[in-house]
Formats: sequence, C-alpha cells, structure tokens
Amino acid sequence: MTDLEYKVKTLPLSPGVYNFLDENGTVIYVGKAKNLRNRVSSYFREKNQVGKTAILVKHIHDLLHICVDTETDALLLENKLIKKFQPRYNILLKDDKTYPWICITNEDFPRVFFTRKKVNDGTQYFGPYTSIYAMREVLEMIRRLFSLRTCRTVLSDEKVKAGKYEVCLDYHIKNCCAPCIGDVSKEEYANSLNNVRKILNGRTNEVLAILREQMMALSENLEFEKAQIIKEKYDILDNYHAKNVISVHVSNTVEVYSILKDERDDFYYVNFMKVSNSVIIRSFTREIKDRADESPEDILTTTITDIHFSEFNIGDDAKEFILPFEIDFDIDNIKITVPKSGDRKQLLDWSLRNCRLYMAEQQRQRSLVDPDASVNNLMKKMKDDLQLDVEPRHIECFDNSNIQGTNPVSSCVVFRNGKPFKKDYRLFNVKTVVGADDFATMREVVYRRYKRLSEEGKELPQLIVIDGGKGQLRCAYETLQALGLDGKIAVVGLAKRLEEIFYPNDPIPLYLDRTSPTLKVIQHLRDEAHRFGITFHRNKRSKGMIHSILEDIPGIGDKTIGKLLTTFGSVNKIAELSIIELKKVVNLDRALKIYQHFHPDEQITSVLPKKDDSVENKESV
Repeated sequence: MTDLEYKVKTLPLSPGVYNFLDENGTVIYVGKAKNLRNRVSSYFREKNQVGKTAILVKHIHDLLHICVDTETDALLLENKLIKKFQPRYNILLKDDKTYPWICITNEDFPRVFFTRKKVNDGTQYFGPYTSIYAMREVLEMIRRLFSLRTCRTVLSDEKVKAGKYEVCLDYHIKNCCAPCIGDVSKEEYANSLNNVRKILNGRTNEVLAILREQMMALSENLEFEKAQIIKEKYDILDNYHAKNVISVHVSNTVEVYSILKDERDDFYYVNFMKVSNSVIIRSFTREIKDRADESPEDILTTTITDIHFSEFNIGDDAKEFILPFEIDFDIDNIKITVPKSGDRKQLLDWSLRNCRLYMAEQQRQRSLVDPDASVNNLMKKMKDDLQLDVEPRHIECFDNSNIQGTNPVSSCVVFRNGKPFKKDYRLFNVKTVVGADDFATMREVVYRRYKRLSEEGKELPQLIVIDGGKGQLRCAYETLQALGLDGKIAVVGLAKRLEEIFYPNDPIPLYLDRTSPTLKVIQHLRDEAHRFGITFHRNKRSKGMIHSILEDIPGIGDKTIGKLLTTFGSVNKIAELSIIELKKVVNLDRALKIYQHFHPDEQITSVLPKKDDSVENKESV
C-alpha cells in the first residue's frame, strides 16, 4: 500500500477540507466534504476517472486534510484556501473588481461615491452594479435627497467648531449640507446616511414612511415651505421606487442563484440576485471555467459561499436562498428553497434568463475576438460526443417528402463548421420509386449523391445525418457499403420521438443532453433539411395541380394560364365562368375550349351568345 492510499483509507468521517498536491508539493486542488473519507475515496474509483478528473488524479502525489466542526466551516475554509493557493484544477473565484460599487466611507462625515477598488478599511460597499448608468442614477437620486458632502477634506469636530473650514461652490448651489461649518449636526448627518443605507438595501418603503411623517408634521405646524421641500424629495424617491419594484411579492430578504453551462466552451455561468421587499437590490453574473469536471452542484455551492460570505456582502443578510436544485451542504441559519411555482419560481426564472443573456453576450464577444476558437471547441465537442474518428467539419443531412406517395422528393442540406452552407444544398426528384417508400427513396438519393461526388473527385463529408430511425439508417449505410464508402464516411440516424441517435448495426441509441450543442447542431440539420425539402415538395405539388387541370386543355399555354389566374384568382373560379366572362380575358376560341373542358356534358351551342345580344356579342359569334 502506497503512502497516498494509506492516507485516503485513514481519513476521518467528519466534515473538512482536503488539498491535493503534485510531485513538487504544489496545491493543485482544494475541495470540501461532509465526509472526508468517502469524498476523497471517490476520486480514485476507476469509474469516476474520466475526462478532466482522470488528468487531476494522474497528478496527485500527496494529500493534506483539515477537519472542521460544521459543513459551513468547510465551505468557508475551502473558499479561503482556493483564493490563497489559486489551484490549477479549481474554479477561479473572482472578486468582481471590474464592476463598480457604491461605497460609504468610514469617516466622521462619510462620503457616498462609486469605486471599482475595494479596500478593507471599514468602508461599506453596495453592489456590484453591472450597469454604470443605473449606478449613476442611484447616486444622483441620493445627492438630490440628502445633499451629502463630496469633498475629500478630512473633517473633525474640533476644527468644525473652531471654524477652520470654508464652504465650497456645492454649498452655494445647495448640493451640500455643509457639515464643515456646522450647518448640520453629526447626528442629523448620520440619520441621512442610515436612510441611504436603507435605500441601497432595498428598504425604500421605510424611508418613504419617514418622509411622509415629516411632511405631515410640517403641514400641521403650518410650515408649508419646508413641507413642500420634503414633498419634492418624497416624489423623487417614490418615482425611483416605482421603477425598481417588481411584481413578485417577497416581504423578507432572499438571495436567488441560478446556474447555466455553456457546453461548447466548458464555462459555467452563475447569476446572483438579492431581493428585499420586492425590490432587486443587487444582481450580477459570474463566468466560471470548469477545470476538473466538477458537478453543477459543487460549482454552485462554492460560488454561493464566495458571494454570500464575502466581507463586502453587507446589509440585511438573507436567511433564505432560492436555488434551482438542492445542494448537499447545510449552511447555518439559511433556509434552502427549490420552488416549482409561484413568486419564488418567477424570481428563479428571471435569474436564469440573466444567465442566458450574459452567456450569449460572452459567446458573441469571444467569437469576435477569436472567431475560430468557438468553432474549434464545437467541432471537438461533436467529435467526442458522437465518438467519431475525425471532427465533423462537413456534415450532410437527408430528408424525404411525399404525400401518400405523390410527388416524392428528397433534400440534402450541407453544414460546414456547424453552420448552414446553402450554396451546396441539393434537391432530388425521386425517379425509381413508386409510392410512399422511404427506404427505397433513401437508397436512391444517397446512391446518386455519393456516386456523383466520388466520380467527380469532390470532397466527401465526414458525417451523414439521416432524418429517421433504424430503417432509413440501415438503407443509407448499405448504400454506402455498395459504393465502398462505409469506412470513409460516418453515418447516424436521428429519430424524432426521443431525439435519440442511432448508429449502424448498434441496437442501443445514444441519448445526448437536451442542452448539448452537439444535439442542437444535429436538430438544426434535421429541421433545415425538412424545411428545404417540404418547400420543394409543395412547389412541385402546386405545379402538378395546375398542370393537371389547365395545361391539359389543348391550345392553352403558360401565358394564358398566368393571365387567367391573375385575373380570376383560382382554378375553381375559372371553372365557374361563362364563355362571355372568359372572353374578357382570352379570345373566343380559347374561351370555348376552357368552358367545354369544365362542362363536357353541355352542348356548346346552348351557351353561345345569341345574335340579338350586344354588338360585342354579335361580333364574337
């Protein structure tokens, strides 16, 4: 037994944190566990050693562990050690330095302003704000309500009483309450700051109630000018509150977390929303690189710990977390809610929508910076998911269309690097198949397509997708075998019922996750082939209907048919017209032929115009 195996087997069964070290003694992974022995042992089971986990285990040469009293302590210790060691295989915990924060300084007369740098000197931080516009709007509203000082002058009670300071321009334009000359007491200034904190923590209703009481008291004392000033402030705050309140009723303070994985680039996105009194007071999304095939539960738990227990997450600490699924760790004094309906489910849906929007924006930015990176990741992902020998840079998909065996057609769409390449699309009029026979149709079009490509020496696809189940797939595969191409081109079938993927000579289908980018590309192929084929089939069927009714009339050509349809709108309308009405568009000879075609049992003389009719009718006869 090696030293590492001995350490694993003798680990305690208590909560704690474990560190994996490489051959140089460097910490390469930090993890938490409710049961140290069970959790660490799971890494060394063969069935779990796949993908990135296998790479991690390969580099483990030593193990250290720390026991703690509670699961919450394990979460907090893991968070600190990850930030300290920055292990290679852990997710990267960021401190959101790129986001702006609103801070209240730790001074005698504190200032309120925004910053991107956070200093642990007693300053209070509120945020982060993902929108600089929204943050400036909040600061402007606070300035108009409370006229707090903005200068960097270091104030002290002694110098204020001694008159050592002079007022600035902000005082003269009524943007500052001038604590530097004693126009406002320290207690009054502190009350204003408490109201600012309440607003930033979402407790706007409490400040509105205070202003309402002040306004009513001044009115009762007949101090109407002062009451009007308070009313203006009340209106400013009420307008701000109306714009930020949400339709969901949540009376207490809750934190909402959602997580979304970008399968294409191996990123996770975790959105955080803090809601208090039906007001979203904080919201941001983190992008997390998946380095060791960690589960969504582990990544969400680690991110929750980093956000909730951050020294900058001050204010009314939430006692309830709204999550998309249960997590395996208990957090002290926190209620975990996984809603299925109602207001809390709506909050969770909003959070997930924020994740999707942020992920789409990050994907767009990465594609602009490095257009090939996203495509390369997708191709590698498809190769792994579909167990192919090469990346499917060139994919073709076939779909058959017919209605009760009439007008059978087939379409072939081409994707290059995961996107439609429309100039290579092809349509096939089925020539050798009579009736509705999808299997025979598939044999014909696959044979025609790849026999021609082979004879002309053109590029063959790496993958063929057949829209159908085992039967259509078998026909396509046998045709490729007949052409000698079965070892050169991979072929799969996509069944519609459960979106399962079939392989030739394999009865067990492959099921991909609904969110998998590989499945999305294959579904896009299938839908595009169906759209392209059904459009061709409809056009062909429509032309066939017109031909069978109008073009079968001797002496009636395309121009006459076009003129009739343009004038009367439909074949049914044309069939109901009299010879006189038809003669308004075509000459008498054609009018007679058209009328007789639709009324073969009538004597033509019985419907001809009489000689005593109008001059026009006489000339026609």
